[in-house]
Amino acid sequence: MARVSDPLIVSAVLAAGAQDDLDARRRRWFPAERLQVGAHLTLFHALPGDRAPEVAAALRELTGERPAPAITVGEAFGLGRGVAVRTPSPALKEIRATIADRFRDDLTAQDARPWRPHLTLQNKVGPDEARRTLASVRADHTPYDTVVEALALWRYRHGPWEAAGEFRFGPGAGRTTRSCT
Repeated sequence: MARVSDPLIVSAVLAAGAQDDLDARRRRWFPAERLQVGAHLTLFHALPGDRAPEVAAALRELTGERPAPAITVGEAFGLGRGVAVRTPSPALKEIRATIADRFRDDLTAQDARPWRPHLTLQNKVGPDEARRTLASVRADHTPYDTVVEALALWRYRHGPWEAAGEFRFGPGAGRTTRSCT
């Protein structure tokens, strides 16, 4: 069971085809023994767990009737000991800035830094393996556009993530498809 003090993670839920593609790439390249979650675009790594109702309310307000933000699954780049793809989205950047402003006094140093949106396909491998992976990903990846269908709220359980809510974009949305705790 989640503790109220467990930090909250906010991530973007991409359209199904893009999510399937990125999940498959992550399973291929991420060390299996470290793979806890699928491919994800993190907006916040550790919002305060004791403010879950306020975070959920903010996500509900910011998705609601708003159209699904466009996003590009862009170029691959090296992380030193891993590989990621850039995921620029001006609309999602604006949404994130609104949330950051609302919770600015509670942001960790990591979440207070300028946001550089990306999806990590591989991490925590040796530099040589990361370079080989980057070359392979660059050889077979063509950037494409998709949309962010929802924002997901998670409780970080020191390894696994526990779903705490999903807030869909678009007409009739703004509701949660999972309960928020």
